[in-house]
Amino acid sequence: MSDYDRAWDEQLLQNPHLVADKRSRVQRMFSAIAPSYDLNNRLHSFGRDQYWRKKAVRIAAPRPNDTVVDVACGTGDLTLAFSRMTSGPVIGIDFTYDMLPLALKKSSRTSSSVGWINADAQCLPLSDACCDIVSIAFGIRNVQDIRSAMKEFYRVLRPNGRLIILEFSEPQQPLVRFLNRIYSYHLMPITASLIARDRSGAYQYLPRSIETFISRQQMTRLMAETGFVSVEQHPMTFGVCVCYRGIKPMDSSQQHIV
Repeated sequence: MSDYDRAWDEQLLQNPHLVADKRSRVQRMFSAIAPSYDLNNRLHSFGRDQYWRKKAVRIAAPRPNDTVVDVACGTGDLTLAFSRMTSGPVIGIDFTYDMLPLALKKSSRTSSSVGWINADAQCLPLSDACCDIVSIAFGIRNVQDIRSAMKEFYRVLRPNGRLIILEFSEPQQPLVRFLNRIYSYHLMPITASLIARDRSGAYQYLPRSIETFISRQQMTRLMAETGFVSVEQHPMTFGVCVCYRGIKPMDSSQQHIV
């Protein structure tokens, strides 16, 4: 990858969520790091990323025949975790095509029947009220327009369906936040970039995109404004990661989506 193809530079990283072409930059970034994505996730989360996904599945409480749509599925870890808990249809969706062959290869090894679709969270190619669970793990932060994606999640869920958002967060405890920033800004970007042989700026983007992302309170408020009820947040691992859950109400016709 040439310097011309670098997705992020220091100026853009001041606040990557305000960059007009964030979507295309994120897509280029994930295409660049796809082959080493799983390895870096395991190493740099100290294996906690799999625990976070399993906890998210438990919070979603899938029923035996639930239909699940996992958005920004990446290489399919959360998608496959859901497929082991329901006999209903499970669909993984990601807008970076290069992630999907890796997910397909992984699902073929597990004999799991999962459908994979290349699409954007802001425009899901699904009918209204078609699924019981929508999940998105470490992906909402990468969406160009979070509010548009939230409306899409609400649209495709059936009444009483659950939205599960798993995302990194800034720890609230000052010492933990200080130590996490040292690791995220000074250690992880070097080792992760070496492993991935990455020149896209992906692992410089990661800590800045977390620090400049909306707060936990803003996330739960946005979910409520979209129409979700019983909105909860479940911090994990000292608040490094948070799982949000919201429910589409039974009488959703009366909800006002802003």
